[in-house]
Amino acid sequence: MSLIAEAPDFLQVYSDGIVKRFDPETAPASLDSSSNGYKSKDVIIDPSKPITGRLFIPDSPNTISEKKLPLLVYFHGGGFCIGSTTWLGYHHFLGDFSVTSQSIVLSVDYRLAPEHRLPIAYEDCYTSLQWLGDQVTSEPLLQKADISRVFLSGDSAGGNIVHHVALKAIQNNGCPLKIKGLMPIHPYFGSENRTEKEMGDEGAGDVAMNDMFWRLSIPEGSNRDYFGCNFEKANLSESVWSKFPAIEVYVAGSDFLKERGVMYAEFMQKKGVNEVKLVEAKEEKHVFHVLDPKSNATRLLQSQMSQFMQRY
Repeated sequence: MSLIAEAPDFLQVYSDGIVKRFDPETAPASLDSSSNGYKSKDVIIDPSKPITGRLFIPDSPNTISEKKLPLLVYFHGGGFCIGSTTWLGYHHFLGDFSVTSQSIVLSVDYRLAPEHRLPIAYEDCYTSLQWLGDQVTSEPLLQKADISRVFLSGDSAGGNIVHHVALKAIQNNGCPLKIKGLMPIHPYFGSENRTEKEMGDEGAGDVAMNDMFWRLSIPEGSNRDYFGCNFEKANLSESVWSKFPAIEVYVAGSDFLKERGVMYAEFMQKKGVNEVKLVEAKEEKHVFHVLDPKSNATRLLQSQMSQFMQRY
């Protein structure tokens, strides 16, 4: 048995198929909102796979009224191979965001590669939309959810998932929710053609790590022009592109994946998506909001996302 892939402190993959994951600090869900202003609850979306999630709802005077709250469905990052709703950074970021935005948040734990390669993550995350439609009248934390105002967001690989779940919702007339907007954060895309930053020496370690994650997550025998990696490879009609909701793409100035986010925004504009906006955090690194969920930059991001949701 030999080690064939490793993300130090997070993941080890061995030649016999054994996968070991090492989670950073985690946070439990709690219905006690006294210390942070929000309640959280772990839910089972599909026990047979399994797919789970964590719900967040603000506990403030605004939620006492009869006014319905928008829904944010969030997909965590981690190169499709690591990450969890329970990670401390995600818990604090999304809990605080539910308060800032006065929204209900569902954070989704989809199945991970390499045991479950793409497109399984897309299928699992789309299942979460169907679950919301089924549970909105029975789950206590969803009683105030407005399923006519649903937004999709996620960081890194989760930003990639946002695009593909929205696409599945457009192509599947059975989706019970009305998706009003997409907010991919530092989205994780790629292609066989390298960007300028990906060819530079400065980010060589990041490029090697991302190549490893792509190698572990796309179907065996595929390359980085697989449709899940390279969004330009999707063969879709103009009518599909025209049905995409508004998109606000967040990039970080010190993230070597910034170019991919810019390329995605430009591509969606060319495809005729009604509203596409690019927002840059000038001095920040990849997924800074997860690494430091209490920072001023994270607060600004939460405010920008809230303002986007308020427009729809």
